[in-house]
Amino acid sequence: MTSAAPAPRSALWVAAALALGSAVSLGLARFSYGLMLPLMRADLGWSYFIAGAMNTVNAAGYLLGALAAPLGLQRFGARPLFVAGTGATALSLAAHGFFDAAQALFALRFLTGLVSALSLVSGAVLAARIGTAAVAPGRPVGAARSPAPAAPSADLPRSGLVLGLYYGGTGLGIVAATLLVPLLANGSGAHSWQPAWIGLGALALLATAGAAVATRGLVEPADHRRRGGAARHFGWRAFAPGLVAYLLFGLGYIGYMTFVVTLLREQNLAPGLVTAFFAMLGLAVVASSWIWAGMLHRFRGGESLAILNALLVVATLLPVVATHPMAVFASGLLFGAVFLSLVTSTTTLIRHNLPATLWATGIAAFTIMFALGQIVGPALIGFIADQFGGLRAGLACSAAVLAIAAIVASRQKPLQPGR
Repeated sequence: MTSAAPAPRSALWVAAALALGSAVSLGLARFSYGLMLPLMRADLGWSYFIAGAMNTVNAAGYLLGALAAPLGLQRFGARPLFVAGTGATALSLAAHGFFDAAQALFALRFLTGLVSALSLVSGAVLAARIGTAAVAPGRPVGAARSPAPAAPSADLPRSGLVLGLYYGGTGLGIVAATLLVPLLANGSGAHSWQPAWIGLGALALLATAGAAVATRGLVEPADHRRRGGAARHFGWRAFAPGLVAYLLFGLGYIGYMTFVVTLLREQNLAPGLVTAFFAMLGLAVVASSWIWAGMLHRFRGGESLAILNALLVVATLLPVVATHPMAVFASGLLFGAVFLSLVTSTTTLIRHNLPATLWATGIAAFTIMFALGQIVGPALIGFIADQFGGLRAGLACSAAVLAIAAIVASRQKPLQPGR
């Protein structure tokens, strides 16, 4: 059973619906923690190391989810796994509001990472298929393409735009969290942060319902599960520079997203400006879907990965070397406009260089490396901040790691240069 080939506009609407999943799995589940951290750290007396370790545990769960994703995709299919993972992420977010013991919060951060990875990987697989359908008319929504490349379209950036819209949904989650957290965590008493977690969970459940309804017409490719065995033969060595660069990106960027709000509060930036900063960062994530679509379509090797990592170096260093609000806002604007497009760049790298039967395993492989970097990053940056004079030292370390990632990514070549 197949659906009619999607019109380009229809494909973009489906990608926008899938973006509700990334809004939950990344925007609400991971990056809202940066907004919560100053409140939780003050209330619970955490060190920078403990604060960072919460996101390290989250990344460990994310790693387990990424490892389990290929099996889940083969057994259940991409859309069921996407809906189930997104819904489970929403429930685990709400559960944060009922505990204050570090052990329970560590467990919840781990669980949230695990189920959000299932959501993000399966959603990326669906978005990759939709992007191919958008540039190869005549295929059903969600259908896998043949190993042969699709004929070029007059609208070349559209496939990159579809993926950018999916990952750009993270920005919607960031903006929603930025607006919701101050409303629900505005008390001065103990545990004033707990209602905000419950509110985020409720919002995530609404987003899950919306994504489930809007994507119910997606069709699972008939050959997806039958070819699961072939999908195991992913060429790790051929993608080594990209994989290592992505690991380093995961290590470097997460320090910024975990601690930048805490740094701004320590620099006595007015609360309203801090809220505006994070909201602007989220809006820049949404806009990035359009900014980089052409580049992501054009480059078939590691060029996009290298360029975007280099831009993140600049964004990360700005609040280290300057405290003026203009520098801070420039940092957030640039960081938001870049970092999720870097995630998108790895999916486009896979789609450019592998047949569709290997996309799920390729996306999972890059997600695993991303998770490994995120496991190390928060605790490492927190440790450096504790030992070497504060968060500026930690963010300087993040910038150095991102610079190395840019250099390594430049070594990634297309697997099939003629395609």
